[in-house]
Amino acid sequence: MTAVERAAGGGIGQRLADICGEEFVRPAGMADGVAGRAARWVAAPGTADGVSAVLRVAADHALSVVPRGAGTKMDWGAPPSRVDVVLDTGRLAGIWHHAADEMVAEVGAGTPVRAVQAALARTGTRLPLDLPSPDATIGGMVAADETGPMRHRHGSPGDRLLGVSYVDATGALHHAGGWAAGENAGYDLARLLCGSNGALGVLVSATMRLQPTPATRIWVSRPVQSPLEVHQLVRSIHGAWLSPAAIEVDLPKEGIGGGHRTGPPAAGTLSVLLEGGEADVGGRVARLVELFDGDSRVDTRAPAWWGRYPFTADDVAVRIDVPSTDLHAVLYALGDAAGTPISVRGSAGLGVVYAALPGYLAPEQIGPILAVVRRVLSARNGRCVVLAAPPRTRGEIDFWGTLPTLPLLRRVKERFDPDHRFAPGRYTGGL
Repeated sequence: MTAVERAAGGGIGQRLADICGEEFVRPAGMADGVAGRAARWVAAPGTADGVSAVLRVAADHALSVVPRGAGTKMDWGAPPSRVDVVLDTGRLAGIWHHAADEMVAEVGAGTPVRAVQAALARTGTRLPLDLPSPDATIGGMVAADETGPMRHRHGSPGDRLLGVSYVDATGALHHAGGWAAGENAGYDLARLLCGSNGALGVLVSATMRLQPTPATRIWVSRPVQSPLEVHQLVRSIHGAWLSPAAIEVDLPKEGIGGGHRTGPPAAGTLSVLLEGGEADVGGRVARLVELFDGDSRVDTRAPAWWGRYPFTADDVAVRIDVPSTDLHAVLYALGDAAGTPISVRGSAGLGVVYAALPGYLAPEQIGPILAVVRRVLSARNGRCVVLAAPPRTRGEIDFWGTLPTLPLLRRVKERFDPDHRFAPGRYTGGL
């Protein structure tokens, strides 16, 4: 009997080892848990056919499966009800097809995004996505629909996605979307996998639209004292026809909430990224500096906080989406409801920001804070979701709030995963 067979009790473990190779299957350890839920096995198939075979084993034995890339966001979302197999996609790596003349590339799901960017840079192209999770893979990026500052101009991973290859719960390999320009069959199906947290299928590869690398990138930053000042500046930027690639804000803990403060609030920062040809960017930078009344800093490097989340593993991580014109009102409501200083950072130009509620708050305190913010957002066509929370809070709070689309999401889950084999409980709404 092999080491895998002995450790896993034979049968299932050996079947997985026969598919992946014994060195690529092992009993799960503490670090392999998913949002606090322990797993049984970790399997890393090296091909799409291997992924299919692993999922057929899972179907034969009624096992649950959670896909994993680099694991940068495995603590995000609600805990799954069970985790039998963590399917590691790390061996599904590389740029499989790259048509530079068509600005398209197909990339294996387990490929680190930074490796893709480094390879593309040698051809003068890029994937215009800048993730706050520096080690994330292409598959993890799509599964979480994770975006960074450049979402302002270039959109989310779903907006860059042309197609995917994925394996369903029966082990069948599917191709959704197309490589050829203008081929849209299956495109909407591919988009459904964005933000699904691995709860609809195992992504094998993603075909993404690229763009030329801009010749010049300049950041213009200005100190700000309040959400209202941010609102006023963003409105001015939008009206100035500057075509920014990103408009980001960093408001430190002392800038929002905590009505007991006795001094002036600590200064936050509003930063704008301008990209393009050297002369064109230079002209727009001059106009932006003038708009900022000269109270600005111009740099060829991003601020240290740029593209970083404001929360740590000990915080309750919250994402807020609201029209940018209403962002300041929501941030004031959040600060008032929390009654304690909080940090906020994100895309002020789009109204997509992240907040860090202190982890020392008890679960019974977090719930009312979220309820207040969600009421304010409901009148402004906005949403507030919890991305992650410390273990003592994770099972006690509502991650999603009211979801008018829940019946539709339930039908999607039933269509893709009728036996709830993929990451049960991780899909939006706890499905």
